Amino acid sequence: MLDNLAVVLFRPKFAENVGATARACANMGVSRLILVAPRDDDPGRAEALATAKGREVLAGAVRCPDLETALAPFSRVYGATARIGGWRKGFVTPRAAAAEIVPALALGEATALVFGPEDAGLANQETRLCGRLVTIPTTDGATSLNLAQAVLILLYECLTTARDHARPGGPPAAVTPPGAANVGREITHSEREALFSVLGKALSAIDFLKDDNPDYFLLPMRRFAERVRPTRAEFNMLMGVCRQILWATGRTSAAPGPACGDRERRSPNRDS
Repeated sequence: MLDNLAVVLFRPKFAENVGATARACANMGVSRLILVAPRDDDPGRAEALATAKGREVLAGAVRCPDLETALAPFSRVYGATARIGGWRKGFVTPRAAAAEIVPALALGEATALVFGPEDAGLANQETRLCGRLVTIPTTDGATSLNLAQAVLILLYECLTTARDHARPGGPPAAVTPPGAANVGREITHSEREALFSVLGKALSAIDFLKDDNPDYFLLPMRRFAERVRPTRAEFNMLMGVCRQILWATGRTSAAPGPACGDRERRSPNRDS
């Protein structure tokens, strides 16, 4: 039911919390756990909190050296954070996030839920990599949740939403729109990052972006892209536009490839 959903723990501080998170994953039917540069990678202490089913999740956990590597294959990325303001805009609640995630999972879109370290949470550098931000409502003055508690709340909403979609008379199951096969799949996280890297350079070349803080001023475009959900064919088109801008402004000596229309006429059904 939640096969394409993964929990990503970025630099978790305590092995016990990793074990408790594995238990929460098992409780909610999620088997994919990714650990990014854990600071306390003690299997014994983690297993003590995981229980039998959680130990199975823990045994299959994937370890990655950095967040970019961990998120590369996912088409949707949700970051959990208690802090708001500044760079952090466009929050959704766990229930609203689940309403987006479950239909995407039904269409085969791999989705990651990212949680930061217990002592600091996700910094701006990490939230920039997340297409959507999720915050769990709490009472004022007591906003801090245990890591496994936060994971459990988000996964609970995903599981109950998935069950609502599966029951008779529930919301209709997600279906592929007519003609979607010709449009192509949604781009992955690594492709999205490649696009924004080139887009940032192109917009700087025409002075649309200033050099003092380009990542901040690209954030609205990142949020826009998350709402639009570009396909691989659209990714190719936008990358071609950016390369054309860089070539026309003299930022690169390499001439751009064939125009998007020419490429599509030669191979209308390919998405790469």
